[in-house]
Amino acid sequence: MKIVHLVGWYFPDSVGGTEVYVEGLCKRLQAAGHDVLVAAPDARGSVPQHYEHEGVPVFRYAIPASPTRDEAHHRVAVPGADALHAWLSRERPDVVHVHSVTTGVGLPEIRAAEQLRSRVIVTCHLPGLGFLCRTGELMQWGRVPCDGVVIPDKCASCSLTRFGMPERVARVIGAVPVSIGAVLRSIPGQIGTAIGMSASVAEYQRMQRELFSLLDAFVVLNDTARRMLVADGAAAGKIIVNRLGVSQTGIVRKPDPARAPTASPVRFGYLGRLDSTKGLRVLAQAVTAIPREVPFELRILGPQLDDAARRFVAELRTTIGDDPRVRFAPAVPASDVPRVLAGLDTLLCPSITFENGPTVALEAMAVGTPIIASRVGNLVEIVEDGVSGRLVPAGDAGALAAALTEAAVSPSATIDRWRRALPPPRTMDDIARDYLALYAA
Repeated sequence: MKIVHLVGWYFPDSVGGTEVYVEGLCKRLQAAGHDVLVAAPDARGSVPQHYEHEGVPVFRYAIPASPTRDEAHHRVAVPGADALHAWLSRERPDVVHVHSVTTGVGLPEIRAAEQLRSRVIVTCHLPGLGFLCRTGELMQWGRVPCDGVVIPDKCASCSLTRFGMPERVARVIGAVPVSIGAVLRSIPGQIGTAIGMSASVAEYQRMQRELFSLLDAFVVLNDTARRMLVADGAAAGKIIVNRLGVSQTGIVRKPDPARAPTASPVRFGYLGRLDSTKGLRVLAQAVTAIPREVPFELRILGPQLDDAARRFVAELRTTIGDDPRVRFAPAVPASDVPRVLAGLDTLLCPSITFENGPTVALEAMAVGTPIIASRVGNLVEIVEDGVSGRLVPAGDAGALAAALTEAAVSPSATIDRWRRALPPPRTMDDIARDYLALYAA
């Protein structure tokens, strides 16, 4: 079987959870005897290029770094995507497996694959779930988990608050009828964007319906996402749940708490992107609310810093102040992640947006490190609150501070009890096996 994985970004210029997932899946599909290729747009290149990554052929097709509004919204194919269409026509894959819905990997490209009579599978790694959520967060007003039901005025108002518009004003402008918004959104600039937001949400609904009409299966990573899609009217028969798992092999679980109980000071850790959506502002506020006499250590590990990340870290340092319990550290290579997670007593995942994973949480559980996390997305499904970890309301610094304090003061009654209840990990081998069954179905 010839399988093409179509991704919005890929190695070596982009390293993230989706890329690691695709890389691990490709290795296992190759080992099962299949012909596997990867294709991805390249907004930095000028000509198509071919290379290999970890033994898998990769095709990169150049697209503009600044697409037009029509191109970004999948109304027309972005320049350069015709190279992908021609490449797919030459390769004639049995399966085109799409892992991103973004500029250069969207409806025009899925139409091209469907016209070749390839089976088309879409896996949603991001909380937008295709074209379901206009903000890509699945958090109503950025504060509470959304039910996933798309209603133009509701979703338009929520989207407008992301532009800094006050909620009361956003509710009024978001209620502009779709028919009027469709006409007035052609006004240049922010005024047209705001007035036309309800029409934009309606357009996303249409694109979501077309997406489902073109594909053979829509894969989500948890039951919460599936329930949202079904509640919004998606065809239940096309929605498949294939849960995330750990990709590393040979992970060694740390000793049972009976042999190695958690000692004070408790070692908390955050490992991931230094981004506001990950709840780091909330974490900083929670730390400042915990009296200095409560002993713990907190390590915040992030990737190499660009200018935006440096500014964000400076903001966090200002909030945290001179608290000696907190230190920032550079990211670790992927191969060292299990070792670093095993060195923590508890991983923190205080996200304020819907999480399809996160993969690092599964990796932590695999090595025997429990989690304190926000009650959002897949975290609700992998953490049993009070049994295998702790869940707190997203964005609630007070609740997070209370959970951290409880764990720091009574590690044997909390962390060690959670450690004993951690379930065995699902692996990338399990994921690949389920995909192979889906491809053949």
